[in-house]
Formats: sequence, C-alpha cells, structure tokens
Amino acid sequence: MPDVRRDHDAARAVAEAALGHDPGPMAAVESRSHHVYVGSETVVKIIDAGGHTRLNREIALAPHLPAGLAAPLLGSGVHPPGTGDIRYACYVRVPGTAPGMGLPGVDGETARLLAREAVQRLGLLHDWVPTGDVEEVLREPLGHGGFVSGPALLDEVENLAALDRRGTVPGILLDGVAAIAERASLPARAVVPVHADCHWDNWLVRDRSVTALLDFEWARFGEPADDWFFLARFSGPHMETVLDVIACATGTPADTLRAQCEVREAAHLVADLRTAFENPGIHGEMAADRLRDLEELIVGRYWWRHAR
Repeated sequence: MPDVRRDHDAARAVAEAALGHDPGPMAAVESRSHHVYVGSETVVKIIDAGGHTRLNREIALAPHLPAGLAAPLLGSGVHPPGTGDIRYACYVRVPGTAPGMGLPGVDGETARLLAREAVQRLGLLHDWVPTGDVEEVLREPLGHGGFVSGPALLDEVENLAALDRRGTVPGILLDGVAAIAERASLPARAVVPVHADCHWDNWLVRDRSVTALLDFEWARFGEPADDWFFLARFSGPHMETVLDVIACATGTPADTLRAQCEVREAAHLVADLRTAFENPGIHGEMAADRLRDLEELIVGRYWWRHAR
C-alpha cells in the first residue's frame, strides 16, 4: 500500500528545494501510475524507486524537447537524497487544465481550434531531430503495445486466442482484427519522435488554447500516425472533426488516415486484452472495457461509420 503521508511530504520537500521557498498547499491529483501533487507553482510526480522506469525516460527527454511544447523541468532525482526510496520529477506548473477523454462539454468550434493547436504542437515534436544521448533514449526498446507490422499483429491475435481459454473474445472480433492486420501491408517505421500517448488527458488548455503537452514517458521513435490515432480516438463526438483537421494539416488522404488509426487501435486493444488475460487478478476490469472497444472497432466499424 502506498504511504500517502510520506509521498505528500516528499512532494512538498521536492517542490521547496526546487523553488527555494515554501511551495504552499499541494493537492494530490489522480494518476494511473504515479502520485502527482499540484501546487500553485509546481507539479511533482513521484513513484517508488522500484516501480517502472518510464519516468526516467521522461526526465531524460524533458530538457531537450522543442521549446514551448511541454512543462519545463525544475528538478529530478531520488528522495530522500542517497536513499533512492522515491524517484521524482518536479515541473513548472503550466496554466490550464486537461480537457479530458472525449472532450466532455467542448463544443464543435472549440474542438476544431484545440485540434489545430494540438496538431501544430505535435508537428514541433515530429520535426525535432534529437541527437546523442537523447536519440539513444528514444530508441531504447519499449513495449508500447502499438502497431509494429501486419504479421506481428497476427501473431498477437494468435497469442490472445491461445490465452482465451474460456472463449471470452468472440471469433468475429478475432477475425476482424486479423483482416485489419492483413490489410496493413507496410510495417510501422521509426522515423520521427512521437509522444505515443497524446490523448486529451495529457494536454493542458486555457481559454480555448493549448498550453502544454504532458507525460512523455511513452515517447519513442515512430511515425506521426502513432500520435494522430490518440488525438482522434479520444475526441468523443468530435472524432470526425479532429480527423478532418489532421488530414488537412498533414495532407493525408482521409481514408489513409482512417486505416492508419484503425490498425493502431486494433494493436493496442489486442495487446491490452493479452495483458488482462495474463494477469486477470490485476487487469480483469480492463478486459471488459477493451472487449467493448474491440466490438465497436470491428462490428461498429468505428473509423469508417461516417466515411464518405
């Protein structure tokens, strides 16, 4: 069980050391993999030192990201010093709030404005040419669960079917993913830096304008579609608007963009279902969610239902 008092005190100590003065009240905010504490001037992310190492990736990248893309890093390390009990990253608090998965309460005009700015910000990332140690960090192997190639996705489908001893995943869904994999004739390339998790919970927005992109723990080399998928898929009722913004900004034919997003969603869902079946005690609830999404993808033809 996490030690809430320990983590809160650690976050305050980290913020005070970074600022050089009392950080004031710091409130815990929801996070799937960290404890995150927000004050008036800083945001502190902490994790047990024995936890995953993705925060190290983010810390290594933060000082080198294109200017204006992410929150500035104030400090990082272990706390208490010399013990290594907690790994932390302390950032400047950028104005704004996350619009949230599905862009709840956002009207169509605002969704288009936000999508345009998000595409511009991601363009800065995709145009960035990292070198030296930073390039090596982005090329480090990372089990991202995304699309690699058609044959690799077919292998994942076979692995999932073998794990699904109770027949939880209907055959029509497995066949549908296999068909998507077979249509994906070209493997994904590792040609530009991508965020690879840029859903709308990881953006900050203020006054209908994007202020920052957060959480670079999954950043790696990939291709732009790895980011376009996340941006469009988690736009709720504004998915078609966001797809249109991406297509216009990048010169990508709409059907090509839909196919790129479809195969990436299929890969992520199959990978998550495999994880859920391998660890049912931990990820049992996730399996039900991913099955619903997979049915929407295959039976509901999510990416094609409004195609012209």
